[in-house]
Amino acid sequence: MINVSEAAQEHFRRLLAGQEDADTGIRVFVVNPGTAHAECGVSYCPPDAVEDNDTELKFDGFSAFIDEESAPYLEDAEINYQKEATGGQLTLKAPNAKARKVADDAPAVDRIRYYLEAEINPELANHGGQVTLTEFTDDGIVVLQFGGGCQGCGMADVTLKEGIEKTLKERIPEVKGVKDVTEHAAGENPYY
Repeated sequence: MINVSEAAQEHFRRLLAGQEDADTGIRVFVVNPGTAHAECGVSYCPPDAVEDNDTELKFDGFSAFIDEESAPYLEDAEINYQKEATGGQLTLKAPNAKARKVADDAPAVDRIRYYLEAEINPELANHGGQVTLTEFTDDGIVVLQFGGGCQGCGMADVTLKEGIEKTLKERIPEVKGVKDVTEHAAGENPYY
């Protein structure tokens, strides 16, 4: 479920060694899972905070606990620790935190929604934008509407063809193309 690098495990063992209760573990969780505002976190998890429905992942010298709601959003997550001259940096990458991972054989429309939320919208959010699926036609065309910073953006066509269409076609064979139905002239884009 979660890949915890050796460096991160060493970091957790070091932190947990300073806890009063030797059985304290860590909790890995997602706040607002499955939404655009999802955030991942790691905290101490003393024995009295472990819930019956938690998933326990055992590592050398400690356990990590994941609550039932967060578990599906932490599939394929990675925790790493990078040592630096001034200390270190703990990173938690959870590609499915904003959208629950779907099976490879799920309906095409579900896979399209997943890739929009998990990969494409996080990139567009860097410019204050997002894209929404309005339709997936019988002939394989993904009909999208841009919003936020993408509405009225002069680069929307490039983003659509070189980014979104390319990504969706690579990952979902049923996708034959994409179409933008956004009224770009109605939007004011503060970024360009």
